[in-house]
Amino acid sequence: MTQLIPLPGCRLVRVARDGPTALTLVAEAKPDHARCPTCRAISTSVHSRYRRRPADLPASGKAVRLQLEVRRFYCCDPACPRRTFAERFPKLLARHAQRTRRLAGAQARTGLALGGQPAARLLAHLAMPSSATTLLRTIRGVPLPKAPRPCVVGVDDWALRKGRTYGTIVVDLERHRPLDLLPDRSAETWAAWLRRQPQIRLVARDRSTEYARGTTLGAPAAVQVADRWHLLLNTRQMIERWLARVHPRLKLLPPITAPAPSTRRTRAYPRAPAETLARAAAVGRWEELYDDVRRRRAAGQSLRLINRETGLARATVRKYAFAEGFPRHDRRGPGRSILDPHLDHLHARQAAGCENAMQLWRELRDRGFPGTVKQVRRWLSERRTRPARTTIWRLQTPSPMAQVAPPSPPLPSPKQLSWHLLREPDDLDADAAAVVARVLQDDEAAKVVGLGRRFCRIVRSRCGAAPAKPGITTAFDAWLSDARACGVRVVESFAVSLAQDGAAVRAGLRLPWSSGQDEGQVNRLKLLKRSMYGRAKLDLLRRRFLLAA
Repeated sequence: MTQLIPLPGCRLVRVARDGPTALTLVAEAKPDHARCPTCRAISTSVHSRYRRRPADLPASGKAVRLQLEVRRFYCCDPACPRRTFAERFPKLLARHAQRTRRLAGAQARTGLALGGQPAARLLAHLAMPSSATTLLRTIRGVPLPKAPRPCVVGVDDWALRKGRTYGTIVVDLERHRPLDLLPDRSAETWAAWLRRQPQIRLVARDRSTEYARGTTLGAPAAVQVADRWHLLLNTRQMIERWLARVHPRLKLLPPITAPAPSTRRTRAYPRAPAETLARAAAVGRWEELYDDVRRRRAAGQSLRLINRETGLARATVRKYAFAEGFPRHDRRGPGRSILDPHLDHLHARQAAGCENAMQLWRELRDRGFPGTVKQVRRWLSERRTRPARTTIWRLQTPSPMAQVAPPSPPLPSPKQLSWHLLREPDDLDADAAAVVARVLQDDEAAKVVGLGRRFCRIVRSRCGAAPAKPGITTAFDAWLSDARACGVRVVESFAVSLAQDGAAVRAGLRLPWSSGQDEGQVNRLKLLKRSMYGRAKLDLLRRRFLLAA
C-alpha cells in the first residue's frame, strides 16, 4: 500500500473509507526523532501528539484526506529559546498548509491552463475541489522560470484593452519564447528594460518611433532591424491613404473592357421611399461634416485638434482632410436571391413576350421555385416594355430600366483596391486585372503604383534565412531618391519616414531577423486574455503567459 500511495517521510498506518466518494489515509512519521528548527538539535523526547488533516491527490476517482499523527518534542538544548517543537514534513506539505505540495502543484497547473473559474469547475469533478480565488492565489505564488539571458530580441505592442490600454511584449528570437510583458509601450519603459539586459546586441521591431527611441536610449550599441512584414503593411497603408484622396477622381475613369452581357442582376431592387429619404439625409449630414473638416484644415488646425473638437475618428478626419472630393460610397451589388437560379428562364420568357407576373410565377413554381408571386412581380416591374392592364393610367409610363444600359462596374473601396494595386500582374484574376488597368489610366496612379510595386519587390526579395541579394541596399537607396522626388505628397512623406529610419530598414533588408515571432506570441496572448474575458490584471496575465510558454 505504501508503494501504491507514496507519502514522503511517512509510514502508512491504515486506509479507511470515508463515505462513498472519499478515502482517509492515516500516516505517521518514519523516524523516531526530530530536529529542532531553531537550534538544529536532535530530540527523542515526545511531549504530546495531535493530528493534521491536509487534502491530497485523489485515488481511483475518490477524494483523499490524510490524517497525519504529528508528535511534539522537547528541545534538549538548554540554551535554545524554544522549549517544544512539532515535527515537520517538508517534502509532503508546507508549514500550516491544508493541502499537500503535490495537490497544490496539480491545481496550479490546471489553473494555469484554464484560469480561475473554469479550473475550479473542472477540479470539482476531478475530486480536487478548490475555489477560483485560491487557484489565482496559487498561480501568483508559482515562481517564474529562469530563462537564459537573451542576445536577440523582438519587441511589439499588444492590447490589454483595445483602443485604450496597450503594453509591450518582448520575445527571445533565438529560443522562440516570450521574455516579458511590460505595462505600456512608451520609450522610457522599453529603455529601462533594455538597461537591465546589457548583453542584447540586436532588436527586431516594427516602425514605431517609441520603440526606436527606447532602443536608442536603452541599448545604443544594439542593431535595430525593421520588420519586413510591417514595411509591406506600411506600403499598402500609404497606397490606401492616397486612394482615399483621389478615389472620387478614379471613379470617373472608363473601364478598359466593356462588361460582358449577363442575365444576372446588376443592382438591388428599388428601396422604399422612406429608406431612400433616410439615406439621403445621412449622406447630407456626412457632407456637412466633410465641409467642416475641410474648412478647419484650411484654417490651419491640426488633425489632432479637429479630431478632438469634432469627435470624429482620427482615420475619418485624415481621410476627409486629404480627399479631393466627398468620398461617396458606391452602392453594393445585389446579394444572393432564391430567384437567381431561374433568371435565365425569366429572361427567355420575357423575350418571348410574356409579361404576366402570375403566369411566370406558375411556371417557376412548377420548376421548383419556393418563393411567392411578389418576388416575380418586383423583378418584372423594372423590365416591362408596356404597362400592365391593372396599372392606373397616371402611372402608365415605361420603366427606365427597360431602356438603360447596364452601368459600368463600380470601383472597389480604397482598402480593397490597395491590395490589387500592389500585387504582381501575373497574380491577378481577370476582374482584378481589369480594375487595375482602369486605374492605371491615370498618370499619377501609374506613378504611385509603380513605386509601390517596386518597393514591395525589394522587400520580398529578402525572404527567409537565405543570404541577402547583392545590391539590395543600393536598390533601396535608388528607390528612396525616386520616391522623394516623385511629386506625390503621400509617397514623399512615406519616403521621408523610411529615410529617417533608414539604418533599421537597411538592416531588415540585409539580416534574416524579423519580429514574426512577436506576432505569433501576441496571437497566443490574445487567446489567453480572451479566455479570461479580458478581466485579468497585468500581473496575473503576465504570469500565466510566461508560465504557459
